[in-house]
Amino acid sequence: MLKVAVPNKGSLAEAAAEMLAEAGYRQRRHTKDLVSVDAENGVEFFYLRPRDIAIYVGEGTLDVGITGRDLLLDSGAKADEVMALGFAGSTFRFAAPAGALSTEAELAGRRIATSYPGIVRTHLEQLGIEADVVRLDGAVETSIRLGVADAIADVVETGTTLRQAGLEVFGEPILRSEAVLITRSGADKPTGFDVFQRRLQSVIVARTYVMMDYDIQVQHVEAAIKLTPGIESPTVSPLHREGWVAVRAMVPRESTQRIMDDLYALGGRGILVTDILSCRI
Repeated sequence: MLKVAVPNKGSLAEAAAEMLAEAGYRQRRHTKDLVSVDAENGVEFFYLRPRDIAIYVGEGTLDVGITGRDLLLDSGAKADEVMALGFAGSTFRFAAPAGALSTEAELAGRRIATSYPGIVRTHLEQLGIEADVVRLDGAVETSIRLGVADAIADVVETGTTLRQAGLEVFGEPILRSEAVLITRSGADKPTGFDVFQRRLQSVIVARTYVMMDYDIQVQHVEAAIKLTPGIESPTVSPLHREGWVAVRAMVPRESTQRIMDDLYALGGRGILVTDILSCRI
């Protein structure tokens, strides 16, 4: 059975469980359950602290894991990112009291509080900056007011928490993070991994694209296909009405309304859009 580590709480947990359910895997019934077995699909899920998942996978205790890119890199575990999963996006930034610092170079010799010391030290080394990294487990925003640090490095989603603490970001982003699928570095793919990865990829594609159907006159087909090229090629079928064809193609979800407008202006009619629940590309 493929052993998969899944976040047990936090922003990653709910989204990961939703993706796995969409991929056809049975999830735990109660949030207190630590293990869930999906015998029909040959997978056993272990619900763990997101920060610990890379360690379990890196040690080979578990085959596969879903965690944040930031947590993976900070752990230093012998695990590799296999695929980005498209949710729980965030940016890792430096922040300081408004107007206090404007460039990363000004961090030299200062104290930086963070819950991700591994990421920060590596980043500072790459920049050639020597600073004192202070590890704190959460609520790093208050460290400056309490005199523990001169600046912080933390995950920034909307920036609201930072502004409430009188802080502002500066410098370039340290890291752009999101949920990722990980496996052990240098290890052979475990049995069942290919199917598991393919199912997750199908969910990502289904979330990214929609299916569009429309009717168009033959003389406008080439122009219409430029608007809806599909993944490989659209399906074009003759209609009973002479001089007309039906076209079906996958189009990016975010561009749906604009494409519909352009098709209608071109003479397209009967334009329908439907969700894709799952697929294999």
